[in-house]
Amino acid sequence: MTRTGTRWIVWLAALAASSPALAEDKGEPGPLQQAIGDPDGLSVSGSVRVRYESIANQFRPGLEENSDILLIRSTLAAQYDTGPVRIGGELIDARAYLAGRNSSIGTGEVNALELVQAYLGFDFGDGLGKGSDTTLDVGRFTMDLGSRRLVSRNNFRNTTNAFTGAKLQVRTANKGTVAAFYTLPLIREPADKDGILDNRVKWDRESFDLQFWGAFASQPVGRGMTLEAYFYGLNERDSHRLATRNRQLYTPGLRLFTKPAPGKWDFELEGAYQFGHVRASTAEAADRAGVSAYTLHAEAGYQFAADWSPRIALEYDRASGDKPGGRYGRFDNLYGSRRGDFGPTSTFGALGRSNVSSLGLRLEVEPSKRWDGFLHYSANWLDSAYDSFATTGVRDPAGAAGRFAGHQIEARVRYWAVPGILRLDTGGAVLLNGRFLKDAANANHYGNPAFGYVELTATF
Repeated sequence: MTRTGTRWIVWLAALAASSPALAEDKGEPGPLQQAIGDPDGLSVSGSVRVRYESIANQFRPGLEENSDILLIRSTLAAQYDTGPVRIGGELIDARAYLAGRNSSIGTGEVNALELVQAYLGFDFGDGLGKGSDTTLDVGRFTMDLGSRRLVSRNNFRNTTNAFTGAKLQVRTANKGTVAAFYTLPLIREPADKDGILDNRVKWDRESFDLQFWGAFASQPVGRGMTLEAYFYGLNERDSHRLATRNRQLYTPGLRLFTKPAPGKWDFELEGAYQFGHVRASTAEAADRAGVSAYTLHAEAGYQFAADWSPRIALEYDRASGDKPGGRYGRFDNLYGSRRGDFGPTSTFGALGRSNVSSLGLRLEVEPSKRWDGFLHYSANWLDSAYDSFATTGVRDPAGAAGRFAGHQIEARVRYWAVPGILRLDTGGAVLLNGRFLKDAANANHYGNPAFGYVELTATF
């Protein structure tokens, strides 16, 4: 860790310790809402998050061994609800400092002064039947669907996914939900290294050259269980600005789960299959291959009816990788979040939902409403010895480095310094290299990758 990084950690800790205590009633309007007089129909909110990250023994091929980064993300959102019509918008300003040119900094860290939401919402009430509730959003918006593994509004990452289009959602009288959407995903700008390092303000763009659409349904099925089903489509083609792999991907999936509760067992099963076709590279003349890929998540947990609400869970994740010959087999994570299953992302993010087989054990605790934390261990293999491992970029084309990638240990602790207003979050992960990460053809050979962060978030 650099001397600059140490100073930032001390500064953040001091700020958290010196913050005055406020009322713990989270039902009260936030400070910004109160400042404007809490008018009927108008809601405003915002946040500022400052996070320092440090990574040692970089796993990504060709990048500098050790790096630090300071991330600052500010948000401001507003919505005016007239009853049948809602008008909303949100600005996000995501910036990064301290990072070097040969670090892993990219569009996941920088998106300065971007309008990620600007929409009209129409509320039709029970127009589709007694007890139902129907809404239609048109414009630019963010989305969270189901487990968020394939469609999400990213949180740990400094920037987030956003879409331009239309989304229809119906809540049924029997507590089910059905949603359908057609969107053009925002392509984050700037994408060049100089623009990213300079935190250049450049508006994101959307294009009919990249379309994302689908449907999602959720329904309670008894005994505390909920069943979800979905189908997502991604259609991509080259534009005059950007050569692509012309992905044409179709992803159906199912999820069945119960929610954790004191003194009870819980479980979750989710699986998705992906088909379509993709080019072998971005070259116009590259061969086109059919796609056959899948992902699976299985989890069984038990929450004890005791102080600290401890919960222990056994988890297994698998996502296919590509093998020589035949169809393209590497699963595409679409617009999902992987932090919950695979550890911290941002400038770390060694694990992800592609070419991975991961068996893990998780312990979660919540000593009070102000404290929570978890410890997570996983052993990780490649699904295919010939493809790059997860999101590391490390690959052995000959398949001679084996399939065992290594062990990852992760921990996190969060504390509400001012409940509902100011939260301190700190954690880290270490990846103990297995044979593959030691012997693969393009491995860095720096040693075991280690990552740590500390952040302070003010919500107003």
